[in-house]
Amino acid sequence: MVENKASNRAMKKWSEINAENSWTMFKVLAEFVDGFESLNRIGPCISIFGSARTKAGQLYYDKAVEIAGRLTDEGYGVITGGGPGIMEAGNKGAYIHGGRSVGLNIDLPFEQSHNPYIDPDKNLNHRYFFVRKVMFVKYAQGFVVMPGGFGTMDELFEVLTLIQTKKITRVPIILFGISFWEGLIDWIKSVMLEKENNIHEKDLDLFLLTDDIEEVIDYINDFYASKNVLKPNYEL
Repeated sequence: MVENKASNRAMKKWSEINAENSWTMFKVLAEFVDGFESLNRIGPCISIFGSARTKAGQLYYDKAVEIAGRLTDEGYGVITGGGPGIMEAGNKGAYIHGGRSVGLNIDLPFEQSHNPYIDPDKNLNHRYFFVRKVMFVKYAQGFVVMPGGFGTMDELFEVLTLIQTKKITRVPIILFGISFWEGLIDWIKSVMLEKENNIHEKDLDLFLLTDDIEEVIDYINDFYASKNVLKPNYEL
């Protein structure tokens, strides 16, 4: 039997505990309530993820505008993180096509301010990343993931994990930009799957990799072709 030495050790302690922990709980609840009440009225949407640093006129900015416009033509609203870059492009594409344009902003010390293409009644501000991510996932009927940084990777793998573990129903996930994503996909296949056996081969079927905008639209439409009613994810 292994001896438990914890009783003989001086354990670390919090330097301060105060009432703020309790008030934080109420702030979180208020943020959830506000998000649920606002997004329940919007209808089926597609979330578009991608870098805040991509500039207007760059390839993936222009592609995101076009993808969002085509999604709007198909009757979907568009949800983005509400900021600049790919987020702005997604909202812009929905806006200029007369569609629902939703922005889920996050308070950050840099980079983030809402873009001008969000519908005024669909511009939500968040203090907490985890609340914001629930809103992204709960009301999205699919995800288009453009090239991005750590935040984009966080959002992508959050969704893949939720689907893999059946915490949400499966929805279409599209990785747009073959030259950007192919190195990561090769590593997932060769190391994560084949070498370490940390995922199942069928997990590779959870997403589509493409450079073709019409393939994005067809993939989503085909996925929902037999479904008469679309509903939010999560049974919270």
